[in-house]
Amino acid sequence: MSDSSTGTLSKYRSKRDFNRTAEPSGDATVTGSNRRRFVIQKHDATRLHYDLRLELGGVFKSWAVTRGPSLDPHERRLAVEVEDHPLDYGDFEGTIPKGQYGGGTVQLWDRGYWEPEGSATPEEALADGDLKFTLEGERLHGSWVLVRMKHDRAGGKRTNWLLIKHRDEYAREGEADTVLDEDRSVASGRTMAAIAAGEGRAPTPFMRVDAGDTAPDAIWNSKEGPAAEERRSGSERRSAPTGRKPRAAGGAAREDGKTPPSLPSFIPPQLCQSVERPPAGEGWGHEIKFDGYRLQLRIEHGQATLKTRKGLDWTGKFGAVAREAQSLPDAIIDGEVVALEENGAPDFAALQAALSEQDTDNLVFYAFDLLFSGVEDLRSLPLAERKARLKALLDAHDAGPAARIRFVEHFENGGDAVLKSACRLSLEGIISKRLDAPYRSGRSDNWTKAKCRAGHEVVIGGWTTTEGKFRSLLVGVHRGEHFIYLGRVGTGYSEAKVKRLLPRLQAVAADRSPFSGIGAPRKQPNVTWTKPELVAEIEFAGWTGAGMVRQAAFKGLREDKPAAEVETEKPVAPEKVEVLSAPGKPKPAVAARRSDRKPVVMGVMISKPDKPLWPDAGDGVPVTKLDLALYFQAVGSWMMPHIAGRPCSIVRAPDGFEGQQFFQRHAGPGTSSLLELVKVFGDHKPYLQVDRIEGLAALAQVAALELHPWNCQPGKPETPGRLIFDLDPGPDVSFAAVVEAAKDMRDRLEELGLVSFCKTTGGKGLHVVAPLTLPAKGEPTWPEAKAFAHEVCLRMARDKPQAYVVNMAKKLRTGHIFLDYLRNDRMSTAVAPLSPRARPGATVSMPLTWTQVKSDLDPKRFTIRTVPNLLVETAAWKEYCDAERPLADAVKRLGKSRLAAA
Repeated sequence: MSDSSTGTLSKYRSKRDFNRTAEPSGDATVTGSNRRRFVIQKHDATRLHYDLRLELGGVFKSWAVTRGPSLDPHERRLAVEVEDHPLDYGDFEGTIPKGQYGGGTVQLWDRGYWEPEGSATPEEALADGDLKFTLEGERLHGSWVLVRMKHDRAGGKRTNWLLIKHRDEYAREGEADTVLDEDRSVASGRTMAAIAAGEGRAPTPFMRVDAGDTAPDAIWNSKEGPAAEERRSGSERRSAPTGRKPRAAGGAAREDGKTPPSLPSFIPPQLCQSVERPPAGEGWGHEIKFDGYRLQLRIEHGQATLKTRKGLDWTGKFGAVAREAQSLPDAIIDGEVVALEENGAPDFAALQAALSEQDTDNLVFYAFDLLFSGVEDLRSLPLAERKARLKALLDAHDAGPAARIRFVEHFENGGDAVLKSACRLSLEGIISKRLDAPYRSGRSDNWTKAKCRAGHEVVIGGWTTTEGKFRSLLVGVHRGEHFIYLGRVGTGYSEAKVKRLLPRLQAVAADRSPFSGIGAPRKQPNVTWTKPELVAEIEFAGWTGAGMVRQAAFKGLREDKPAAEVETEKPVAPEKVEVLSAPGKPKPAVAARRSDRKPVVMGVMISKPDKPLWPDAGDGVPVTKLDLALYFQAVGSWMMPHIAGRPCSIVRAPDGFEGQQFFQRHAGPGTSSLLELVKVFGDHKPYLQVDRIEGLAALAQVAALELHPWNCQPGKPETPGRLIFDLDPGPDVSFAAVVEAAKDMRDRLEELGLVSFCKTTGGKGLHVVAPLTLPAKGEPTWPEAKAFAHEVCLRMARDKPQAYVVNMAKKLRTGHIFLDYLRNDRMSTAVAPLSPRARPGATVSMPLTWTQVKSDLDPKRFTIRTVPNLLVETAAWKEYCDAERPLADAVKRLGKSRLAAA
């Protein structure tokens, strides 16, 4: 141990008598590591708490977390900074005698590795009181932060911090203490009571100690402390006559009556790194990538459970798989549940339909890894050995060709060849795994995934630039007599590719657009047209509802095919989808239909697809539930940045907008798993939140006609994210007057340093929206944002009292425009950009450019039918994210440093 680390252990040593306690003294030299380690020790001393220790500078920096770590980002757990501990303390598990400092029971509750986040060194971050870090443990994962509190308790004798979980895939809102239910050592498998009683085996060491064989053994005979009381009461319960003996692992009875070791309740899964191409060379096994649900199968004493990658129990959803698994011996198996097409290929839409219809008997669990066999932990073994043991286990319990649990074979030949074969079979891609690697929870490059992406030949019709630099290609295909626009190809350009491509483009530059038909782009200053002569090969992630390529990447020019021969390919295979349209009214989106089943949009099955929700959209044709889902598919990628991360209320109309409507804030029974449930301060019921595009289809399925998100910063409901001014005209006020009011508001906000945007409301008014930057501490909050908006509206009304009012009383609105500032309160909402409205004509809240905001603007032309094509052509709100401005500066410009709440 270095001198520097030895010096920091003086306080630790002064508090302990190493003749009486088995805790390590820190004299042993611990072998160095190229990764920083962490441990969390569950400590039942004067009171139960959890000790967090992070390796830094040759010691464990340590905090006592009084209530234990929480997976809920809204929970802030007090973490009291304590003295540095030696690195060999990371192997300590046992009891500390009564009378010694920290006397009680210590369990190794979690351990693994940690990495600092951000550009500052961890030492600098600690000094600043803001240490962000990532944990890669057996129980805890993902991003965390330790924040030092400004004022210590106990007169400053100790330093208090807050331990907070960041929002990521490992966070669990509303489940603050779920992880703390795990009372079993990660090193020995023992409970606190077993450790206090001295039962079971000593912990397996996590780190090598040069002086001595392993970490010091614990004193196993402590009879003191709450854990011992728990152990005594448990012993009394076990000694009570029950008529049977406890069962050992595998179902056998233990003659000594002691509780046998058991399997972990859940192991966080190992995850893949995404790669463009699979790894080359030897030592890799390549498996088919299944388009299903990743699940962990646990069998113990004839009982089977299936848990998701986040540890949620989904056994009830896959009852047939669980029943078949009951005949297997005790084990933990990693795998994936899929639905298969008739040709044997995975079908994710069929899987979701099966779950929705609760018809899961024909689903298959593909097993690809064995983590535990009985109570034997296999994770440290090479993958090749784990898979061999898994195959032997399944072969011994083979249920024949109809087995619902099947072994996943792998291929050891070249990854590129396996991927090409998978793509030819229309599979999703492949997973490549190092055959000599152990199983490690979390993401690592020992497992990679390479996906098949759809390819297409296209003809170039133009290109775009940004500040004079090449940005994207505009591409299309021939369809009859028309050259149809397919969208932009915005990625895949290296500097060398651009150097080769630009001269070819310039050689075929043209004055006029070659595109024709619906959705053809208009001329803009940054667009240069070309003659439709150059053929390009692209790859893309799929098709939008409007039939445009999604996430398209340029691969290269093709010289082997004339442009005239490049015709449209079906957006999706004809055997998998059906184009759904009314006679003479083609719709821009398509939905997958499995034979004799309901249509599927973005993986969501739409029941009663032909149910009318609006009588018409100004065209005499009813707008159905399926039309709504296809509309959300077409505009979803544009819409998501304006609703994701924010609680969202919805207006549901199961019988159409003319029937009964329901304004729903909270999640109810049967809420789709595609929607997030979020807790907000002051409300014990979870709110709905739409964080993924598929959630929009789920909303269409429940006839959600309107979306009304909060106006907060994404993921921060207590922080204003935008200001919204609702310009609501009274009777006899022309829409031209509303247009002038919007421009007036724009100019006033511009004088205050705010950039604003305009959209229709889907009704008779307009919204003026000003995006805000994420404020620093002490900057304006919701009451101040509302007060600011109120003051802006008051001044506007004072200047033109004949035109505007701020009082919402209806009797005052006649002949005036109501300047509604009330949208700028914490729990207030406003209709989302591109949200439909439950109003005649199926109108939409349409984002506009300021050049479109003119006296002849007709908001009724923006409907579910028309908007998808109009959105392709518009540049509205393109600069929205770049236009965020601090509200604090605007408040100062308004002439008041701090405004009272309205």
